[in-house]
Amino acid sequence: QLQLIESGGGVVQAGDSLRLTCTVSGFTFSQTTVGWFRQPPGKEREFVAATTWRSGRGVYYADSVRGRFTISRDDAKNAVYLQMNNLQPSDTAVYFCVAGTTRAAHAMADTSNIRLWGQGTQVTISS
Repeated sequence: QLQLIESGGGVVQAGDSLRLTCTVSGFTFSQTTVGWFRQPPGKEREFVAATTWRSGRGVYYADSVRGRFTISRDDAKNAVYLQMNNLQPSDTAVYFCVAGTTRAAHAMADTSNIRLWGQGTQVTISS
């Protein structure tokens, strides 16, 4: 069974950090491009970050998080992480882990290249 399970969300203050974890099962994680989307309250889902697999490693970030967020993966643990620093109230959203059909990290920003979504984890930043 294909599954993406997120954890690590919570409520923090502006300027704080959080690390989200996504554990993957049911497919060959080491050959899959994975990433994160988020959906702020009352808004559409938006791309956050993505990373390709070992042989074509690359990362891509949304402009809004570049320099503050870092995506990484541990193929041995079938896990992908999102380290979020200097969080702002505008980062408040439900964060979704995703697996894609593309080998290009930047192409993960197109939802047509996403084949699997996690259930999401809430991140709330208080000012």
